[in-house]
Amino acid sequence: MGLVSRGTATAGLGTATATAVVRSGPPNAIPNLISNPAPEGTALGSSRVPSMVLKAFFPTCCASADSGLLVGRWVPEQNSAVVLAVVHFPFIPIQVKELLAQVQQASRVGVTVLGTWCHRRQEPEESLGHFLEGLGAIFSHEPWLQLCRERGSKFWSCKATHRQVPTSPSAPGEDQVMLIFYDQRKVLLSQLHPPTALPDHQAGDATASTRGLAAVFDTVARSEALFRSDRFDEGLVRLSHWQSEGVEASILVELAKQASGPVCLLLAYLLSLISAASTCRVFKLWPLSFIWSKLSTCEQLRHRLEQLTFIFSTQKAENASQLMRKANMLVSVLLDVALGLTLLSWLHGKDRIGQLADALVPVADWVAEELQHLLQWLMGAPAGLKMNRALDQVLGRFFLYHIHLWISYIHLMSPFIERILWHMGLSACLGLTVALSILSDIIALLTFHIYCFYVYGARLYCLKICGLSSLWRLFRGKKWNVLRQRVDSCSYDLDQLFIGTLLFTVLVFLLPTTALYYLVFTLLRLLVVTVQGLIHLLVDLINSLPLYALGLRLCRPYRLSAGVKFQVLEHEAGRPLRLLMQINPLPYNRVVHTYRLPSCGCHPKHSWGSLCRKLFFGELIYPWRQRGDKQD
Repeated sequence: MGLVSRGTATAGLGTATATAVVRSGPPNAIPNLISNPAPEGTALGSSRVPSMVLKAFFPTCCASADSGLLVGRWVPEQNSAVVLAVVHFPFIPIQVKELLAQVQQASRVGVTVLGTWCHRRQEPEESLGHFLEGLGAIFSHEPWLQLCRERGSKFWSCKATHRQVPTSPSAPGEDQVMLIFYDQRKVLLSQLHPPTALPDHQAGDATASTRGLAAVFDTVARSEALFRSDRFDEGLVRLSHWQSEGVEASILVELAKQASGPVCLLLAYLLSLISAASTCRVFKLWPLSFIWSKLSTCEQLRHRLEQLTFIFSTQKAENASQLMRKANMLVSVLLDVALGLTLLSWLHGKDRIGQLADALVPVADWVAEELQHLLQWLMGAPAGLKMNRALDQVLGRFFLYHIHLWISYIHLMSPFIERILWHMGLSACLGLTVALSILSDIIALLTFHIYCFYVYGARLYCLKICGLSSLWRLFRGKKWNVLRQRVDSCSYDLDQLFIGTLLFTVLVFLLPTTALYYLVFTLLRLLVVTVQGLIHLLVDLINSLPLYALGLRLCRPYRLSAGVKFQVLEHEAGRPLRLLMQINPLPYNRVVHTYRLPSCGCHPKHSWGSLCRKLFFGELIYPWRQRGDKQD
């Protein structure tokens, strides 16, 4: 495909053939054109690159510019020249040097005159050529680039000369030049990301290539001070770069920048007051501190306070990653609040809160009735199993009494449920995540009797499992050494063995009844935990998803770069190899992995092995993270 058909950004460059070769792929497949010269025998298309090759990066926006001086940065480690702008005639050399000194002081980049640019359109070729050659004596640079675009032709000529005397007679006076075109605006706005882990035989090449690309991207990004002038400025030096036709600006953006300072200062002060109030000693007392650390709503409010404190911080972002994190967090909070306001408008429309309050008590009664039927089934002969009748009746009546207490509590609170739901619905203005956290806490409160049943059954089952394991060690002449935390040998007399046998027999025959109650209430508890886990998963997804970075990847993929690919524009004998550098966007999975935001982290994350072990031994599964838990 010819380059003319690729759009206005690269129009006028021309191609050698209509079948240009495209080398694309992931960052680890980028040809090593930047860091080190390719050895003899390395092919790009079908070319053989010499051992001493100078890489000249030329912006596509300057392809149609008038003749002048090439301004940019020389990277000696990579044997590369990054052209940033073209200085046009007429100019005074001292003014050009002053401009470059100002840019170098502002950007900390060694910007200098790299050579000359000749666009032969209307000027006489011989007089212009002699004049440009004379500029090398005023602006001395080694090597001195001479780029020329032929008049009325698609071919380019490019050479790099050395004015100093070569140290050896066999050293060439000119270097072979590889001309690489790049989109200056995209490279300026792009952020290069390091490649992923590679095999050992490719890691060194990829690292060197990444360093070379980083030098090009860093040069363009830090030279932004050079791009602030356009043709409407009354400066003494006229430049051509990506903003030379007009500087990109927005009145709304500038007004937002001016207003963001005082607004952030005011909000940061208010948030500091709220944070100071939340650390008061009253909230550190035992009941309040326990509730504050266990409720999902309190954890989400604490996380939201940390988000807002980071967003409205008056400190300037230190690097691009921190700026991207702040932007992701801001977009996440705005989307969360927008979804919360949508939920709030839906709840307050058509009296849906009253309908929910009217339906809540019948649902609670239906759940209690189903539990009563389940307990009555367990108190009989469940699935034809013969249970210990005395223990079965005691446990069944115990749980039925708790259900009776719970039904009385629900009916006692029924006149206030609508007002409670109305006030909780107002919390949706803080975000959908806050409303979902409140919903999770409401589910926990409405199923508190199921949690109590699970705790009772788990404790009885765990007590019997521990007793059986201890008595089994007694039969084998073993005991558990508490001080050394190990099993030691021990000799028992006949009475101890007799009593241990009786207790072991009693526990073995009572274990099926206890295990059945434990199994049923554990399944009910796991059902509630699953519903709460789905809600917490949705909350963590909203809190941690980097929406701004994903939006950039979708709308402007060049902003997040994983590397580059090169398209061959011209490759003929006696002509410099011309390539077009294009940006490889970062994959979506790497965008999420790189810019994922931290979540609350208050919920336990057990592996399947740890969960099954706790269920088998009757250990409690808490809906929150314990202080001494080891997460798998």
